[in-house]
Amino acid sequence: MMDKKSLSEDCLRNLRGIKDTQDLLSGKWKTSIIGALYHNGKFRFMELKRHIDGIAPKVLSKELKDLEMNRLITRKVRDTMPITVEYELTPQGKSLNKVINAMGEWGVRYRELMMKK
Repeated sequence: MMDKKSLSEDCLRNLRGIKDTQDLLSGKWKTSIIGALYHNGKFRFMELKRHIDGIAPKVLSKELKDLEMNRLITRKVRDTMPITVEYELTPQGKSLNKVINAMGEWGVRYRELMMKK
């Protein structure tokens, strides 16, 4: 088994980057939320909830707060009656598009492969 000292700096840097990405996207729902916002632009809370099958409102609220805290989405309160809140990806959140698309493409291929068996 290799120890950390025998790994190259590039490998260690890449592993740190993977860990950071995993930490930011941890949990069952964050990638789905980012994907929905990336492909649809802005969503109000209930629109987003309807778009993501199976997510509970409390969980969606927590995940949105985490994503906002990590500067991947913005939350805008509109002065309407009743008040409207919209969520949208930040430029940093939009930069995850290659990651999200790669996950989706890989998942489609994997599902097709498993369905053939």
